[in-house]
Amino acid sequence: MSYLIIDDADLFLNFTKKALEPQRNMSAAGKMKRLVIENYKSVTVLSYLQIVLMSIPVRMQSEPAALQTLAVIPGGSLLPNKPRSIVFLSAFHTVSCLTKGIRDMQLGLKQYRLLALSLLCTGFHVNGQQKKGTVQESQKKIAAQNTKSYKPVEYVDPYIGSGGHGHVFVGASVPFGAVQVGPTNIVKGWDWCSGYHYSDSVVIGFPQTHLSGTGIGDLGDVLIMPYTGKIRTNHGTQEDPTSGYGSHYSHKNERAFPGYYSVQLDDYKIKVELTASERVGFHKYTFPQGEEGHVIIDLKEGIGWDAPVETFITKKDEYTLEGYRYSKGWAVDQRLWFAIRSNVPLKEFAVFEDNTQQPGKELKGVKVKGVISFDKAPAQVMLKVGISPVSSENALANINAEIPGWDFSAATNSASAKWNTELSKIKVETKDENTKRIFYSAFYHTMVAPILFNDHNGAYRGTDKKVYPNPSFDNYTVFSLWDIYRSDAPLYTLTQPERVNSFVNSMVTIFKQQGKLPIWPLMGSETNCMVGYSAAPVIADAYLKGFKGFDANTAFEAMKASAMRDDLGMKDIKAKGYIPADKEYESVSKAMEYAVDDWCIAAMAKKLGRIEDFNYFSKRADYYKNYFDSNIKFVRPKLDDGSWKIPYDPFNSIHEKGDFTEGNGWQYTWLVPQDVEGLINLMGGDEPFTKKLDSLFVAKGSMGELASNDISGLIGMYAHGNEPSHHVTYMYAYAGNQWKTAEKVRQVMKEFYTATPEGLAGNEDCGAMSSWYVFSSLGFYPVNPAKGIYVFGSPLFDKASMKLQGGKTFTVETLNNNAQNIYIQSVTLNGKPYNNSYIRHEDILKGGVLKLTMGSKPALDFGKQAANRPDSKY
Repeated sequence: MSYLIIDDADLFLNFTKKALEPQRNMSAAGKMKRLVIENYKSVTVLSYLQIVLMSIPVRMQSEPAALQTLAVIPGGSLLPNKPRSIVFLSAFHTVSCLTKGIRDMQLGLKQYRLLALSLLCTGFHVNGQQKKGTVQESQKKIAAQNTKSYKPVEYVDPYIGSGGHGHVFVGASVPFGAVQVGPTNIVKGWDWCSGYHYSDSVVIGFPQTHLSGTGIGDLGDVLIMPYTGKIRTNHGTQEDPTSGYGSHYSHKNERAFPGYYSVQLDDYKIKVELTASERVGFHKYTFPQGEEGHVIIDLKEGIGWDAPVETFITKKDEYTLEGYRYSKGWAVDQRLWFAIRSNVPLKEFAVFEDNTQQPGKELKGVKVKGVISFDKAPAQVMLKVGISPVSSENALANINAEIPGWDFSAATNSASAKWNTELSKIKVETKDENTKRIFYSAFYHTMVAPILFNDHNGAYRGTDKKVYPNPSFDNYTVFSLWDIYRSDAPLYTLTQPERVNSFVNSMVTIFKQQGKLPIWPLMGSETNCMVGYSAAPVIADAYLKGFKGFDANTAFEAMKASAMRDDLGMKDIKAKGYIPADKEYESVSKAMEYAVDDWCIAAMAKKLGRIEDFNYFSKRADYYKNYFDSNIKFVRPKLDDGSWKIPYDPFNSIHEKGDFTEGNGWQYTWLVPQDVEGLINLMGGDEPFTKKLDSLFVAKGSMGELASNDISGLIGMYAHGNEPSHHVTYMYAYAGNQWKTAEKVRQVMKEFYTATPEGLAGNEDCGAMSSWYVFSSLGFYPVNPAKGIYVFGSPLFDKASMKLQGGKTFTVETLNNNAQNIYIQSVTLNGKPYNNSYIRHEDILKGGVLKLTMGSKPALDFGKQAANRPDSKY
């Protein structure tokens, strides 16, 4: 096929404007055909027009009207072995696109050099010979093709959250994979916790491990970077990256989708492509012809707090390198082994301690680097990098097991297919393509972590640093528990039931190795980050929902032991029922989180028939009341003598050295997801509670200069950018005002989730920020993390279907749903009237259809009666 390529935006707009000049009795498509026939005699013309925006390498022809022959699959699929990607605005978006012109579309298209008008030959030729078939028939065929080829993976934008304070990982991985291979910038500031920030334009290499969405930087293991020219072993500077091996890059020459990442190194004209399996990063470098080329393996480099302690590399044979990297940082004792296989002989290989070359082909030190050199670099160099928590031998075995061949396209397709399988567990239908992109990008981010922490043979290294052979489960790490227990973990019980037992077993195993449940485990190290024993809600939720792939009694004993320790204020919890502010920082937040955790322990104890434990922990779950001052209707810190700490300002927040964790009294007063009815009673009933909750969203005051940056995404003092606030919008339903929940949830989704790099209100936190959106856009949310009920909000989609274990499907359908009709008017479940403002987990698992009729005005009676409200009973 021939396609018209226009290398000038103004020319393109003039072209389309002329095509749409008024012509009596002629459609827009007909006008375009006529224009093409008149001006470009050799072009085969569509019977139905599609507008395509293409990112094409700059080196392509730049004549204003050059003709190129391209291979295109309808629907915008990427063809293997083609150096260009194709992005469709929409299969049937022609007229609106032409009349409004080409806009940014939030895809970075302003920076693309080439605009293309794609004409698919389906029935009209310039020589006047008409093929069989009509325009309408062609449209039907295209529609059928698009429906058949619908892939949620195509809606994922990995760049959402890569700017602002989102801190998300950008690169290649598979769902929950140990490898996240992607770019790293020079800058190591807070917004570079993942190693990458969208505002940057200098890359220093492509490590095999990254964190996603965290507020602390670490990992960045085994950084690899290709470059040309003389050997350089430092990464250069932000101002002059080529004084080392770093390079400038631009987003117009960068591309990412689930399982794939590519970028052109502008200073070296090298194209880097990356894909991954569970434990292998697959690199493909296309060098400029005839240039001296190098590939550095820099074991010194890390992200954020990470610093090497001991590193080693050796050339095992002409195609293989092996080594290890021990480091300290947020993970105080991280140990990672690697193996690297090359598709070309590694004839020239040199080793360096920092920037000083050493003799031989292997080296042990602190800042070891290895450099592969080519007098004339091959057109393509491919490297497979296996990682292991156990040994280099296992790392090499991981390569042989997961990516034995050298077909990069096949590996990319495999990674993308794994993502598509997981993303297809929820299918959403809406006319708003932007909302669909936000949804699937959020769903994608819920599956970047936790990550596998074992080898293909099952072996792993525990927190006690001992090697364990293949257990009966997959071992995982990177549990951001304080963040994910609220909605991410409950989401997994619906979308990842095959992994939930392994998640729980991983946590219980860590307890056996370190004497307490994990707080924030990272690569075999306990970081002790954040407050609470937040594994308890995750374990209790799994058990109470019927997961049986772990020993419940052992898990309960782990929860109980973790709650009965004497550190971090727990000794005073046991003795006084509160933590004195003059003895412990963040005392209020710690005690409030402990109360949530204790409710979950009590609920599991009751189910297990352990009545004494139930009575004890259910009492502790009420200790949040000891912080509530009924005179001012806020929780506040208490001193050792039992008096209130004064002065007290519910607006004020002091990071790490104050009374609250990344928050203030306004925000933590509502951290009672386990007993909302109890909080309502403390406030004086439904009306005072609702009035106080209303005031949260309009409150204005200074949090002080020492407040944490994590307190973000503000509506009044509601802080959506931090997890303790995530359930708060849904608390109205407990007071019989579900319609107010609908208003606030819609506002949050609109204001704080966009399809841009700055599209998140705060740190994404390993899926926590994204799982809130996944649940809320579907129309419900788990306020109590272990109760097994989901409170209704305001769904965004016309229809959303969730595939469940056992072949069942649960579908949420809406009628009259749009941006104005945000209020639930009535509900049916499987055709029967349903008056509750929540749905139970077991009802979802049965499958069926939840149908919600929406309207522009509140249905004040919906969920009003006490019998129809969510509750917090054990």
